[in-house]
Amino acid sequence: MKKYIAEFIGTLVLVLFGTGIAVVSGGDLVATSLAFGLAIIAEAYVIGGISGCHVNPAVSFAMFLQKKLTKKDFAYYVVAQVLGAITGTAILYAILVGTTMGTASLGANGYESLSATNISLIGALCTEIVLTFVFIYTILGVTSDKKYESVSGIVIGLTLTFVHLLGIKLTGTSVNPARSLAPALFLCGDALKQVWVFIVAPLIGAELATYVYRLLNEAKPSKKK
Repeated sequence: MKKYIAEFIGTLVLVLFGTGIAVVSGGDLVATSLAFGLAIIAEAYVIGGISGCHVNPAVSFAMFLQKKLTKKDFAYYVVAQVLGAITGTAILYAILVGTTMGTASLGANGYESLSATNISLIGALCTEIVLTFVFIYTILGVTSDKKYESVSGIVIGLTLTFVHLLGIKLTGTSVNPARSLAPALFLCGDALKQVWVFIVAPLIGAELATYVYRLLNEAKPSKKK
């Protein structure tokens, strides 16, 4: 039970501070990127030893594919992450209601009219698949060897920061289905209609990263004749 609670709290904090800073900073590229990255670094050293600090269904999906999570754990992790994200968004909503900033955004992801650059549906799919691929591939790499254990949280957090630096002005950067679903549920409308992209694309990116990791990093060297 501890690991599920840890995932709930971790995702709550990630979503509250990540999307919260995105809103209060007016979508500032550096501030928002650092918010998500620093949240992961902090949480990695607090709940990493309890649950692995996935705080992201795409990460849990990759670990499930790698047989590092059972079906039961995968299901409970995702439920905890989604509930954590919803709670984080609810807290942000409560904070913003009545302020001059309002609750029109809540850090939702989007494409076309909901994108700062009016990116197309195909562009949004490609962006999220690529960004998630890079993020998950990095996670698989630094968590596979104990010699990286002391720095893995920093590496993962910095990777999340730099994928946000590219993606924020395009899609708002998801790479995390729970983080995208929560604000969409509160905003409804176009945000909810478009959220499927930010659920499907990260899962595709995670699966591709797992496949490439197995192919390149886990492939057994051929025996010399």
